[in-house]
Amino acid sequence: MPYTEPKTAINGRVGAKAISIDAVSDGDLAELLPLMRAYCEFYETEPLEFELGLLCEALLADPEHEGFQLIARDDAGAAIGFATVFWSWSTLDACRLAIMNDLFVADAARGHGVGDALITACAQRARDGGAKRLSWQTAYDNHRAQAVYDRVGAQRLDRWLDYELEL
Repeated sequence: MPYTEPKTAINGRVGAKAISIDAVSDGDLAELLPLMRAYCEFYETEPLEFELGLLCEALLADPEHEGFQLIARDDAGAAIGFATVFWSWSTLDACRLAIMNDLFVADAARGHGVGDALITACAQRARDGGAKRLSWQTAYDNHRAQAVYDRVGAQRLDRWLDYELEL
């Protein structure tokens, strides 16, 4: 099924707070990049601002093949979180997959369901893009995030070991 970028925002209430979740556009980058920087700092990495910008530009240029980013805003319009999803494929299941590579909520907005809302929005857009599954990883010691993932009904998988080869 061909991917078509959803045009409408996901608007709703999370607890007592109103939030909106939209696909990232060029106009969002000034607010998105500081959130991405905070996410990187949380995981103790330091990519260059230029490199983060290239990642965003690649997703904006080709969401059908590369993936997409979503930005969450509070009722005042301030950016409070984001998610990044990349497309992949599974030979074992012969299907398209969506990999939620990043999920981040600003400190002040945590504990209000913003992460849950971002996951729900990612799942819907992944479904719309033809993915059969949305998957992601988190650090073993990120217990707060794990509580969110358990709450939204995600299943913890322990059947694979992660490896990485620096290039």
